[in-house]
Amino acid sequence: MEIDYYELLGVTRDADQNTIKKAYRKLAMEYHPDKNPGDKAAEEKFKEIGEAYAVLSDPQKRANYDRFGKEGMRGGFSGGFSGGFSDPFEIFREVFGGGFGDIFGMGGQRRSAKRRGADLQLRLQLTLEEIAVGVKKKIKLKRHDACDACRGLGTSPGTSKVTCPSCNGRGEVAYRQGFFTISQTCQRCGGEGQIIDRPCPKCHGDGRVRKEVTIEVDIPAGIAEGQYLTIRGEGNVGPRGGPRGDVLVIIEEKKHPEFERHGDDIVYHLRLAFTQVALGDEVEVPTLKGRATISIPPGTQSGKILRMKGKGIPHLNSYHTGDQLIKVHVWTPTKLSSKEKALLKELSASENIYPKKEDKSFFERMKEAIL
Repeated sequence: MEIDYYELLGVTRDADQNTIKKAYRKLAMEYHPDKNPGDKAAEEKFKEIGEAYAVLSDPQKRANYDRFGKEGMRGGFSGGFSGGFSDPFEIFREVFGGGFGDIFGMGGQRRSAKRRGADLQLRLQLTLEEIAVGVKKKIKLKRHDACDACRGLGTSPGTSKVTCPSCNGRGEVAYRQGFFTISQTCQRCGGEGQIIDRPCPKCHGDGRVRKEVTIEVDIPAGIAEGQYLTIRGEGNVGPRGGPRGDVLVIIEEKKHPEFERHGDDIVYHLRLAFTQVALGDEVEVPTLKGRATISIPPGTQSGKILRMKGKGIPHLNSYHTGDQLIKVHVWTPTKLSSKEKALLKELSASENIYPKKEDKSFFERMKEAIL
């Protein structure tokens, strides 16, 4: 069974960010691979607590996790673990404030210093019809891609990188502080262990150039305003061969001319004549998938809500589908002919067209309902 992120860090579900960070710091120091050399279980635990912290330390990811659990964070939905950090060691360095390769004085092996590319964020407007069935969308975006002249290496064609003389290829420089040996990222090479003597003239040594590309996004049915999809590995490429970031697609709903969305249900306001609600009728109404017929029972009152089962929006990641709610509004004509007025006056003589008088007052009925 999967371990709950809160249980993994040993905090309650209402823990604040400071408590979560303290819990992570304590566990990260305990299970860091440099403190537990060769211990696969400790290394796996280190990765798990890094994943838990990456989610719970981000307010938006935490909110999605609280709502959907781990299932909602898979398959590119709701911004899963990879957004923002490339690996648990990067999270560790982020929390502890920089180079900790040898913090335990155990000569840990240098980690890869290739930087992950930045994430891209964009907003995508969808109609309720598209949300009801799911849709594929092609999106144009501008991002950093690998330079084709140097193949993303940053070096001038025909040349290669050389070992950094400041760190001798380690990517880190170390100094002692008390009982610990503290390592910091080498400033000259930026942690790569190599430097470029002759940079590529096209990308000026960065290994990246700006390009416009088109990607396809698969939108699941039932997604809602404010939720987002994470398209992994489609963001900016990292400098000089670093891995790609992600693309975060934030969903916006276009205002519909006829429907209002309330969760998985949609509401349609239907105006009817007095005769239609008094006698009953068969009325054609729009739905998200075309037009359908609904029966108006005789004696339907204004404000009555009729339900069309399964005509709403599918629940995200579920087999349940919402309903279409038809709210009836009785329309009062503003212009009548002499003949129409005469007919209504004749009808007004009947007591059946007037509301029945309640035996108890409104306030008496409210009092009874409360008590």
